[in-house]
Amino acid sequence: MITAKTPWAEHLGSVPLHLDYFEGSMFDKVSAIAEQYPDNVAFDFMGRSTTYRQMVHEIERCAKALKTIGVRENDKVTIAMPNCPQAIYMFYAVNLVGAIANMIHPLSAEKEIEFYLNESESVTAITLDQFYGKFESIRENTKVVNIIIASVKDALSQPLRTGYMLTAGRKIKKIPEDAPVIRWNEFMRLSEHCFYRYKVDRKSDDPAVILYSGGTTGTTKGIVLTNKNFNALGQQVIAANPMFRVGDKMLAAMPLFHGFGLGVCIHTMLSQGGRCILVPRFTAKSYAKDIVKYRCNFIAGVPTLYEALLRLPSMDGADLSCLKGVFSGGDSLSIELKKKFDTFLYDHKAVIQVREGYGTTETVTACCLTPPHMFKEGSIGLPFPDTYIKIVEPGTDRELPYGDEGEILLAGPTVMKEYMKHPDETAETLRTHDDGLQWVYTGDLGTMDEEGFVYFKGRAKRMIISSGYNVYPGQIENILDANEKVQMSCVIGVPDPYKMQKVKAFVKLAAGVPANDETKAELLEYCRQHIAKYAMPYDVEFKEDMPKTLVGKVAYRVLEEEELEKIKEAS
Repeated sequence: MITAKTPWAEHLGSVPLHLDYFEGSMFDKVSAIAEQYPDNVAFDFMGRSTTYRQMVHEIERCAKALKTIGVRENDKVTIAMPNCPQAIYMFYAVNLVGAIANMIHPLSAEKEIEFYLNESESVTAITLDQFYGKFESIRENTKVVNIIIASVKDALSQPLRTGYMLTAGRKIKKIPEDAPVIRWNEFMRLSEHCFYRYKVDRKSDDPAVILYSGGTTGTTKGIVLTNKNFNALGQQVIAANPMFRVGDKMLAAMPLFHGFGLGVCIHTMLSQGGRCILVPRFTAKSYAKDIVKYRCNFIAGVPTLYEALLRLPSMDGADLSCLKGVFSGGDSLSIELKKKFDTFLYDHKAVIQVREGYGTTETVTACCLTPPHMFKEGSIGLPFPDTYIKIVEPGTDRELPYGDEGEILLAGPTVMKEYMKHPDETAETLRTHDDGLQWVYTGDLGTMDEEGFVYFKGRAKRMIISSGYNVYPGQIENILDANEKVQMSCVIGVPDPYKMQKVKAFVKLAAGVPANDETKAELLEYCRQHIAKYAMPYDVEFKEDMPKTLVGKVAYRVLEEEELEKIKEAS
């Protein structure tokens, strides 16, 4: 018996319990919307609007160019881009030619990029001109044949382009004329050499996207997601938000390489007739400005972002009556912050409250959301239509009674296909139960009440969340331990008023290595070469010895407690 519920229909008459899902590819879904609303604006980028008709035309040009350079069905194409038009065109073009989009953070360290390219066996990669150096330095260690280089200036109107080149553009190191790359405009012109057979029919269950996550063990793995995973998510999000109307605007500031940014802010909007306000790089200040400037209807963010908005003088007197939905995810939204932000929304003429959700990259992103009409303190909401959640004794299939804490399990149409090249962990994470459903073991702890509302209680896996990004201590420790000057390391999250947590490393040095500022600077520089910016330790503290558990493991909780004591003493 499934105690998990999908109780939207019990509480909200206009939301169906089950949906009929689109059969076809992500491009097919977006293309069908473009036929319905060709002159509607699909997205805005730095003041320039692109209609659905124009967008599909550019996607098809991009697909023909991919075919011309030899990209074939099931090839992997790495996209290391911020939220900009070229990234949108490339993402759907890869889908159109039957290839698989490998989405990575453009700020990844060189060694991380090398890992992502090799793990996916990518044949082509696209990135911005400012990241060319990182790709070129590791290229010979990969199977990449072509690197396509785009520039923000290519997507700007003439006046903005001139301004960009006089400011941000001046800081970008010039790429040599003879560099072995294909520049974006040159790449798009290659479409003229492809006349037919660039479209590949893809089915719902075909692999379409690879996103990266630490999974339940904290080891980086590619999560293989299908066309149906993304298309179903789009339909579920809209079904759970019956106030949505075609043409509604979503501030797409969450990044493309993240399931929430790609799945909700981009694909949900473009597959359902919405309008994306693309934000390539944002700060709390620019985010606030865009909400007001574009009169956005939907916004999504992590708790740290909402905390920052509360402190911005530029929001004084802002009219937020345009908002229909404000979503929080990526980390727990404290009861206190929710109250503060709800008051902030009310004071700025909004008639809604912030709604917390929950999800994992193994289900693309969100699969649970607080309904618009009914809020329960501390709850992350109700499952989406056709999505089931149950609470079990950790690691087993034994369901627990309502109110008992256990591991959160998820089932539904957004569940991933597999972990790429990790069959054992796929089998561990995806398990079919007697109810016939395939369940994702999240490693997260929670409870469920009798009405089906879910409460997130904590993470069974060791993880730091910094500004909404998942940081896995084990990965950073492996990198530090590989340095010849390090005997042993331990990485923890330290409370931070803005980031929620910041990363700190403790290091026991190898025999004879001096514990001085020079060694610290050397280790931090080593980290910069191997670790993404968002996961970089802000400090390295040397220890003569590490605290140990009874079984001899490093007692990271002791270090966390010691750090908390220091913070208390300092305040």
